[in-house]
Amino acid sequence: MGDSDSKVKVLIVDDSALMRKLLGDVLSSDPRVEVVGTARDGVDALAKVRVLSPDVITLDVEMPRKNGLEFLEELLPAHPIPVIMVSTQTREGAHVTLKALALGSVDFICKPLKPFSSAFKEIGAELISKVVMAKGASVRVRSVPQYAGAKAADAQVSSWGKREIVAIAASTGGPMALLHLFSKLPKDFPVPVVITQHMPKDFTSSFAKRLDAVSPLSVMEGEEGTELRPGRAVVAPGGSHLIVKRRPNGTSCCGLSDVPPVLSVKPSANIMFQSVAEEFGGRVVGVVLTGMGRDGADGAVALHAKGAYIIAEAQETCVVYGMPKAAVETGVVDEVLPLTGIPEALVKCLKG
Repeated sequence: MGDSDSKVKVLIVDDSALMRKLLGDVLSSDPRVEVVGTARDGVDALAKVRVLSPDVITLDVEMPRKNGLEFLEELLPAHPIPVIMVSTQTREGAHVTLKALALGSVDFICKPLKPFSSAFKEIGAELISKVVMAKGASVRVRSVPQYAGAKAADAQVSSWGKREIVAIAASTGGPMALLHLFSKLPKDFPVPVVITQHMPKDFTSSFAKRLDAVSPLSVMEGEEGTELRPGRAVVAPGGSHLIVKRRPNGTSCCGLSDVPPVLSVKPSANIMFQSVAEEFGGRVVGVVLTGMGRDGADGAVALHAKGAYIIAEAQETCVVYGMPKAAVETGVVDEVLPLTGIPEALVKCLKG
């Protein structure tokens, strides 16, 4: 893949000269990537986008003159170029990164706590794979309504049908897809929901709060012992696998597993799906949303073998058609739907 036409042309936007150099060195070390330019703030970057026509942009948030969020708001309506945010792994960093994803950035990477080249080598493989993936990603700018109504009542008992839980897998593009999906679920949603969205530790609690704000369901980050009940959705915490456990009295709760990453992700949708299959058998609806890689496919096979109903997001609405495609290729997916059709399908399936 040596010729420059097939290379991924990257523009690095960061106000720190050291960061521009470190990111540039990492990206330039891969023959598939060509760093076509750097910019020190949003104003500089907008000018360079017009001249350089990059395939992908890496973007810092805190910058003078025009920060990362302001740059995104101006860039994407005119130039839908895939953007990877370079975030700090802090609560504040998580909050801003989720805003950036809501504005239409494709993905993010957490910068090392110490800006040494050895630390950057550790994130190098992830950064390169995300940049290469981003070249083929669809940039989607979706608005998500805030939800101000009453929350689902905790006390209600599942009375719709034979399915008892919904399990959802998502990765790249997943935060916006989940925000859209959860904003459309009904208040009388009759079963609990468990979610694995690939994200680091400090990001999942911020994300759960954001989901909670748009949905009639109560959404929280999972902990050991978090009860699963109708109207409640639980997000796997970054750095742990979420599993489900049945109690002798018939109720169920979450557990956390610290086994190593599977397919280099932790939390793993495969582990969550497997555990849901073991505890709930076929009384499950499994959903595989947009994402890079193939996490969730093996878990979907395990669920389907028990009689679960499997839904995958259609390519037309995915940011990256990796995970749903891998699930579809196993032959166990019952329905392939655009994101807009999934809330209704869930309700239909649970009533069925």
